[in-house]
Amino acid sequence: MSTAKHDLDRQLDALRAEGIPAKHIYVDKKSGSTTNRPGLHEALDRARDGDVIVVHTLDRLVARSGTP
Repeated sequence: MSTAKHDLDRQLDALRAEGIPAKHIYVDKKSGSTTNRPGLHEALDRARDGDVIVVHTLDRLVARSGTP
């Protein structure tokens, strides 16, 4: 199993442990720098006033978002 797979599993386990149902977990499985983030876009599209978006590790969000 690759390190990336272990890291994703660790992140998913942490989110589930906090009680976040699988249907509310959005994942982007891309490597390298990309702004094509369908999981992020779907999460943002579904978010409503009062919702909380949880990101397990902020570097995962920023690393590929195109944000300097």
